[in-house]
Amino acid sequence: MDAFAVSLGVGTGQNSHSTRSKLRLAFHFGIFQAGMTLLGWLAGTTIESFIRAVDHWIAFALLAYVGGKMAWSGFNEQQDSYSSDPTRGSLMVLLSVATSIDALAVGLSMAILRAPVFVPSLFIGLVAFLLSAIGLFCGCYFGGRFGKKMEIFGGLLLIGIGSRIVIEHLFLNLQPF
Repeated sequence: MDAFAVSLGVGTGQNSHSTRSKLRLAFHFGIFQAGMTLLGWLAGTTIESFIRAVDHWIAFALLAYVGGKMAWSGFNEQQDSYSSDPTRGSLMVLLSVATSIDALAVGLSMAILRAPVFVPSLFIGLVAFLLSAIGLFCGCYFGGRFGKKMEIFGGLLLIGIGSRIVIEHLFLNLQPF
């Protein structure tokens, strides 16, 4: 769902509305979700404590940066959300990592439980791809229809997702399970 929400936000401010660019970003979101799950599983318990200590802050920082830039652009009529296409290059990788850090923790949990990982990773990647594609198409539709207001909304949505990740992590760690 984070990949869907980020895709919705990216779609609202995206300069390129081609199907190919949308599918490229959705594909990368899916690949990173599946890959990070596998990577987490492979890492096992060796780095679990380190990742759990910082994963939420990394995701927040990345999403807040992209969301803040996007919201700022929405308030400035002459400025585009992205200086480059968010479906290419370093911005695409940044967004892919930000949306898939929690998948790394899922993979770690699967390793601890000694659960199989390959089929679940495949499904995680497929669902992330589909939800991301839907989010991008919807975001482009609403961005085209409502203009800069949707860029502000999309940016605030990304910041909100990052904040939710941090708050959820902090409160889940306080509860005795």
